[in-house]
Amino acid sequence: MNMSFPKLRCRLEYVCLSCGARYGIEELHYTCPKCGGVFLLENLDFDALKKTPAQEWRALFDSRAASKRTALRGIFRFYELIAPVLEEQDILYLGEGNTPIVDAPASLAALVGRQFAFKNEGQNPSASFKDRGMACAFSYLQALVRRNKWDEVLTVCASTGDTSAAAALYAAYAGGPVKSVVLLPHGKVTPQQLSQPLGSGATVLELPGVFDDCMKVVEHLAETYRVALLNSKNAWRILGQESYAYEVAQWHDWDMRHICLFVPVGNAGNITAIMNGFLKMHALGIIASLPRLFGVQSTHADPVFRYYEESDPAKRRFEPVAVTPSVAQAAMIGNPVSFPRVRYLAEKFKEIGGEEAFQVVHVEEQDIMDAMLLANRHGHISCTQGGECLAGLRLAVAQGRIAKDERAVLDATAHSLKFSGFQDMYFSDSFPPAYEITPRKEYMNKPELVVSPAEKQTLNEQEFTIHVANVIAKRLNLQSKK
Repeated sequence: MNMSFPKLRCRLEYVCLSCGARYGIEELHYTCPKCGGVFLLENLDFDALKKTPAQEWRALFDSRAASKRTALRGIFRFYELIAPVLEEQDILYLGEGNTPIVDAPASLAALVGRQFAFKNEGQNPSASFKDRGMACAFSYLQALVRRNKWDEVLTVCASTGDTSAAAALYAAYAGGPVKSVVLLPHGKVTPQQLSQPLGSGATVLELPGVFDDCMKVVEHLAETYRVALLNSKNAWRILGQESYAYEVAQWHDWDMRHICLFVPVGNAGNITAIMNGFLKMHALGIIASLPRLFGVQSTHADPVFRYYEESDPAKRRFEPVAVTPSVAQAAMIGNPVSFPRVRYLAEKFKEIGGEEAFQVVHVEEQDIMDAMLLANRHGHISCTQGGECLAGLRLAVAQGRIAKDERAVLDATAHSLKFSGFQDMYFSDSFPPAYEITPRKEYMNKPELVVSPAEKQTLNEQEFTIHVANVIAKRLNLQSKK
């Protein structure tokens, strides 16, 4: 199929969620120059999209799923909903988006007590959901580079691992004047995640402390120097990550009745984007109802849970928390920069879907690891954040929050291989006490040496083969064919 690129162009503006100030998109903005608040990007021509019937939007997006046109193969098959200001030549595509939604096998669904599926975001190019936002942010950045003829652009981000991997990868692909610098908390990024920005050629700088410390430095750099910030304060990233919502709706044939989603909160950018995406589709009639959305946090980093734990909205006060070590590293954030977006969009979500439409739960570290291993023992490739979501679903089921006819979609934000070190710590019972994790024997697994190297030295090749086969047959209680 050779589908033409959309001709529609709209006007977008930055809108501050704190003071309401508005700014044009001709230059990069991260926080409001007037009050320091965070932005959402608003389509000033959104009402014009309502002139197209909902069934036409659904048919258009469904047809683009088969497109071979590079700019429409990924998140920008939903171009009109994301960033209808970009030209085709500026759109950067590395294979992001269109990640599979994989149903839990019947045996696992029975254990959990509900039908559910993982959306495997680890099958994005850098093996995490962050690629969705980076595809949009770098496409916009390429447009600025082209229009302004910039000869050097330094991108910078703070990260717990996945953001740095995605930013470095897309910067390497964009090339030319675009260079990447990432700030990481020393000793708090898995070796697998650390290898990614290094392999992509980024300048990797480590700081003592946690992610929140890195974020403060990055914010100061963005406010003081000419750098392009790529954390979720970048509103263009939020636009790209909305594609997750569009894909979930499309997979379910645009019918969100009896669907609930579980999403890690972390820095709150992704859950914000997902809410905004569903709200846009609902406003255009593409979906007739909103799904229910559950944010999930670890008890080791749960400021958003604590905020919504207060039932009286008038008494709610957001307060950052000091985090303690978490296996869900991307969620180990005590002061999420996108919380103002969460608060703003959650109210809109509840206005349409009712008080139960948006909820937050928190889960223990033990439950996160156990849930990840349980999922992967049933054929999934869940990361620790996916384990966090499964733990959240199990808790919600136990608390009676999920109806029997509801189907859950869990956000596995990254590939399980990024967190294999935590699996090793579980299997070897070597978690430091701060993690508060005690391995369960039924989940532990270790390799077994069949015969010793010394035994091998005493046998010829044929004898060795027969001896090893006999040992294995005895170990596995195999029955002879004779």
